[in-house]
Amino acid sequence: MTTPFDHPDTLYFKMKTACADDWYRYCHHEFVQGIADGTLPLDSFKHYLQQDYLFLIHFSRAYALSIYKADNLEDMRAASASVAGILSEMNLHLEYCVQWGMTEQDVVGQPEAQANMAYTRYVLERGMAGDILDLQTALSPCSVGYAEIGYRLINDPATKKEGNPYWQWIQTYGGDEFVQGALKQIEAIEKLAVSRYSEGRLESLCQTFKEATRLEVGFWDMGLNQSF
Repeated sequence: MTTPFDHPDTLYFKMKTACADDWYRYCHHEFVQGIADGTLPLDSFKHYLQQDYLFLIHFSRAYALSIYKADNLEDMRAASASVAGILSEMNLHLEYCVQWGMTEQDVVGQPEAQANMAYTRYVLERGMAGDILDLQTALSPCSVGYAEIGYRLINDPATKKEGNPYWQWIQTYGGDEFVQGALKQIEAIEKLAVSRYSEGRLESLCQTFKEATRLEVGFWDMGLNQSF
């Protein structure tokens, strides 16, 4: 399937292509396929929702770090808008959890799973140790990857729509608003690459992208197995 994310001349596409096997495992994980056909166990999805809220807390911190790492007002404003968007998304996330019979305390009272901790701390570490391009690279498997997954599922005739308890999730991440946000993330990486990228950095950036992708796979594993 041709998607709006697949432009071979972008740095994002180069990094994704460099870890094609891991990217496939991420986007076609058993957890994702269970969402697509509606067979994912409810308890697995609820565990994922709880951990995803905790994830968003650290994700907002990572985007806040982008403000500090930026060297111009335009990039600072863009990062600030992302932080505001994530904080707003967290409220919507809690409202969504209510639909699944979970109170706010049910969500925030859970311990943070090891897979969650490993992923979020890795992203923050790459941002602290590297520059803003390193940080945005570490963020992109989530911020763009979810849109790629949602876009594929919402356009796949095999995806179950009627009677699928996860159809709203698919609509959220495959919808135009989230897809457009993901495309802006790709554009942001391209903009940063103008002044910060060189061929000598490609291997390091690809490694960061790959590690973040593998940690996304671990996040799906955590949800599926309901592990801490």
